[in-house]
Amino acid sequence: MAAINDLINQIENVELRERIQKEVDKLSKQKKFGLVFEEHLPECTPLYDVPVRRGSKVARKHGEVNEIYEVLKLEGDNATCLRRGETDAVTIAVDELVTIAEFGEAIYPCLKPIDTVCNAPDSDLWHTLIEADNYHALQLLEYLYAGKVDCIYIDPPYNTGAKDWKYNNNYVDGSDTYRHSKWLSMMQKRLRIAKRLLNPKRSFLVITIDEKEYLHLGCLLEEMFPDARIQMVDSVINRKGVSHKGKKGESEREEITQFSRVSEYLFFVMMGRSSIQKSICNMLDTQVTDATIDTVPDSVQWLSMLRRGAASRRADKAKHFYPIFVNPQTATITKVGDPIPLNQDRNTVVVPDGSVAVWPMRTNGSEGRWQLKKETFEKALSDGTAKLGSYNKKKDRWAINYLNEGTLEEIEKGSIIITGKDEKGALLLKRISEKLIEPKSVWNQTSHNASEYGTTLLNGIIGKRFEYPKSLYAVEDVLRMCLGDNKHALIVDFFAGSGTTLHAVNLLNSEDNGHRRCILVTNNEVSADEAEALTEQGQHPGDEEWENLGIARYVTWPRTVCSIEGHDVNGEPLKGNYLGSGLPMADGFKANATYFKLGFLDKNAVALGKQFKEMLPTLWMKAGAIGKCPVLDGDIIPKVLLLPNNRFAVLTDETAFSELERVLAEHPEIETVYIITDYEAGYCTMAKNLHVRHTYQLYRDYLDHFRVNVARD
Repeated sequence: MAAINDLINQIENVELRERIQKEVDKLSKQKKFGLVFEEHLPECTPLYDVPVRRGSKVARKHGEVNEIYEVLKLEGDNATCLRRGETDAVTIAVDELVTIAEFGEAIYPCLKPIDTVCNAPDSDLWHTLIEADNYHALQLLEYLYAGKVDCIYIDPPYNTGAKDWKYNNNYVDGSDTYRHSKWLSMMQKRLRIAKRLLNPKRSFLVITIDEKEYLHLGCLLEEMFPDARIQMVDSVINRKGVSHKGKKGESEREEITQFSRVSEYLFFVMMGRSSIQKSICNMLDTQVTDATIDTVPDSVQWLSMLRRGAASRRADKAKHFYPIFVNPQTATITKVGDPIPLNQDRNTVVVPDGSVAVWPMRTNGSEGRWQLKKETFEKALSDGTAKLGSYNKKKDRWAINYLNEGTLEEIEKGSIIITGKDEKGALLLKRISEKLIEPKSVWNQTSHNASEYGTTLLNGIIGKRFEYPKSLYAVEDVLRMCLGDNKHALIVDFFAGSGTTLHAVNLLNSEDNGHRRCILVTNNEVSADEAEALTEQGQHPGDEEWENLGIARYVTWPRTVCSIEGHDVNGEPLKGNYLGSGLPMADGFKANATYFKLGFLDKNAVALGKQFKEMLPTLWMKAGAIGKCPVLDGDIIPKVLLLPNNRFAVLTDETAFSELERVLAEHPEIETVYIITDYEAGYCTMAKNLHVRHTYQLYRDYLDHFRVNVARD
């Protein structure tokens, strides 16, 4: 109906337009069943970094993006353009135009590197942020990871009627008759591709929403995911409540009182054999915080570091006799001393000011030894598997505790689970044999408060740059429930906003030694107020000043860098500890991330092999985004490009196939090989002889994917 109305409005004869509109209105009032919404005209995306050329589809930068012109010719700074549906050409300054892409037409995307943050150079795990319209980014992700994604978590615009989302580059306000159908049309296009990303055997789609669209969204999910199990959770995010402005009554002074909203909803779409992880917490209780963490029962036995029984004397293992310095005021281990020779008196060791030395002394008063050598004990302290025990007042000595190999094996197997860390960094543990329960469908967690653990937390990292971020711990709990037993999961968030999802993935990984990888997608729009101010200053979308205030560059990426490195945007160490784990925020995370902007390639140049360098980040992503994204220097492309740190190789010249076979024999870590050839039979023969996990024919594999998907979407 929306498309019909758009066409009716183009009828110049007023009488005819009104008569047709009247008949269409009658048809629209007929009873419909099920979820019926308008299929709107295709969305359009402005591509500010794509130059305007002859034949380009363009729109005016400050006009309607779906008012499409074709560039007939370029003369100096001006372009002669013909508007779609009209016959008279117009002349427009090139600076006032932007190239556009219509949804549903073939696009050939690439990834342009913008920035990286590397806080774990020894790790091959790299997260990614992609700055793009999420529809086109999803098309690329389908080429990269169709059927391989373990969890999609999204927080789409809630369609509140405020300036919270755009359709065809215009804000959709509460007075728009078609705002619900526009929102559904927007969501359907993206969920259709998202479904193809999910692993059909075991995966989750989680969507947050409020009361404005939850009914429509629920029906849409039921329609699109008929074989999945779908549940909705009610989650308290602000116990104080958010007031709804009521409409006036018959009298202008009369104000209508409405309920104050304290919660929002989460739809869990569970694919295949996916199952929510059981938990110690039922989600109705107040979550443990730093102030109460010592009250958490711990049924796992911590053993004494003092060796007992056979070979327990100092002389039996001299390297296991060393001092552990303790500050009795703060009850913390301040330093681990070096082992001393057998002939040295322990009392000659200098004790740091404010500390006492704890030695491995046996109950009979003789010198013993510790269970672990110094280096192993220091690593255990860092990992949280060793800690300072209690103080014995009668004996005037401190206990030193650790977890032995048997306990560590139980943790690895999952029979003991890590629930966090205490304020001093020691692991908090629970045996799986203790009764675990299914999380309830109503959540009322202190840590899910979006004001304190969303807004306040984010402001402490990047300042006041973003409104209404999710609670970090609410997102982490979702990921833990879905992926607690999958430490190598792939997570996608294509409405990334402030980047809470990646932050939560890093926190979860740090707590259970996970290797989960996260892909964020967000556009780089500025807020409505910023757009108005920039326009008054003569700035345009695509200008550097405008782009630098966009959400990807001004919010998402700075948060990612700061949270990983443990400082705020001013370089000051972050304050406080993460709830539950007790990890200092200033320690950051052992994690890496790279930031890309989505670009578009010319398919003819791709087919001719002229844009290999531009495609290399895409090949890296498709091979698993392992290690730092490679970069080629110079203009020469080797016949065999071997990238063992990234676990993939590229054969750019078929005549070098024997060389490829030779180097692969020397590098069994290579899992993916791209073969550039137009000859399909030759490709099949070469791929069969390589014995690697994945092979792809370039550039046919790439070009065919995006050409075929035009019809499918």
